[in-house]
Amino acid sequence: MSVKNVQFTVAAHIMAALGFFHGNELSSATLAESVNADPSFVRKSLSKLSKAGLVVTKRGKSGASVLARPPRQITLLDIYRASTAQPAFAIHSYPVEKKCPISRNLKECMSGVLSQAQESFEKSLSKTTVADLVRQIREKAQ
Repeated sequence: MSVKNVQFTVAAHIMAALGFFHGNELSSATLAESVNADPSFVRKSLSKLSKAGLVVTKRGKSGASVLARPPRQITLLDIYRASTAQPAFAIHSYPVEKKCPISRNLKECMSGVLSQAQESFEKSLSKTTVADLVRQIREKAQ
């Protein structure tokens, strides 16, 4: 059974929207409409992004958000870390079957492999900025 975690992609969507309309304040309702997600989920994401120093948010009836830095200074890794998304891969939590050599050793063997994969994933994210994402979106929108 697979559970999908969308925290990172929702946060990236929010940041792309704020980058696309850089300099304009966007309400959480507008962002929720763009994401097509529950406004409370979007507000939780905005809170995390704000705590990480990536967005500035005004609360209240006329509340809105803007990027805290220029889009070229915010990477997807910044967003990933701010979103507090789970690592891309995890080791199962089933108990070890002591009679089985695979069960006794697999978790330890996979730990290094998955750590390397996570590091590669994060290194890749660090190479793409919100400005890059917005540029791609603009190209596809034409």
